[in-house]
Amino acid sequence: MAAQVGTKSVIAALLANSGIAVAKFVGFFFTQSSSMLAEAIHSVADAGNQALLLLGVRRATKRPSAEHPFGYGRERYFWSFIVALVIFTLGAGFAVYEGIDKVRHPHEIKGLWVAVVILGLGIVLESLSFRTAIREARPLKRELTWWRFIRRSRTPELPVVLLEDLGALAGLVIALVAVVLAHVTGNAIWDGIGTLCIGALLGVIAILLAVELKSLLIGEGALPEHRRRLLEAAAAAPGVRRVIHLRTQHLGPEELLVALKVEFDPTLDTPGLANAIDAAEVRLRDAVPLEQVIYIEPDLLRKD
Repeated sequence: MAAQVGTKSVIAALLANSGIAVAKFVGFFFTQSSSMLAEAIHSVADAGNQALLLLGVRRATKRPSAEHPFGYGRERYFWSFIVALVIFTLGAGFAVYEGIDKVRHPHEIKGLWVAVVILGLGIVLESLSFRTAIREARPLKRELTWWRFIRRSRTPELPVVLLEDLGALAGLVIALVAVVLAHVTGNAIWDGIGTLCIGALLGVIAILLAVELKSLLIGEGALPEHRRRLLEAAAAAPGVRRVIHLRTQHLGPEELLVALKVEFDPTLDTPGLANAIDAAEVRLRDAVPLEQVIYIEPDLLRKD
């Protein structure tokens, strides 16, 4: 479910950014605005990023191998992290470089109305893409705030697309304001300042994404509510006296490694213990709607 939702949002963003990039390059050709050029490069980077996200989704479906016995689910985290690096180096880096150059060597903005029309079109298309991402993320967000959803989500594509679209919308507005100010005041330095603001905005978004995706790459455990359900399910399984400890880790957005050390009824014989373990596994799978790799180790609670 989450993978399908994320993929829909990524495809919508890819289509929007591809069209916007072409329009912005046309706008730069007529206006020679550095803000317009920075936004064009930004859209190219975003379109490339969406292609990388789709690549990650596809590669994550590869079957487990001897070298990767738990599968390739974390490919989605890896390629999403690469997206954050692309935003920082290509998007933010180019915008800051171009902005500094324009502030130092400002030149007249041409074709104001061409820029206004193209940036306005970009705002409309990005708004549609952003609305699609919000609509697809809402069922997973539930009662969380959007910030908490981005921080807690184990599905990387949705937070990436949400922040990219938000950054793109803000960047378009900044570029529009900068171009208009440069024309009204007759001072092209505003165009350079706008470009620097776009670069700073992209840099902040890239850093936020990199921090979150680094945590997913290292390995995050189950969400607190999932962990609680797993503990309750295991403790209520037939033959279980107590759960000594539980360890979880996401192998991918919809894949969870679950390892438990459990104290069983000491009167159980070997077949009885095997049946109790099987029953506990069934309860664990029913408790959390994720694909689970489960290991249960029978043990005794030792109070050392």
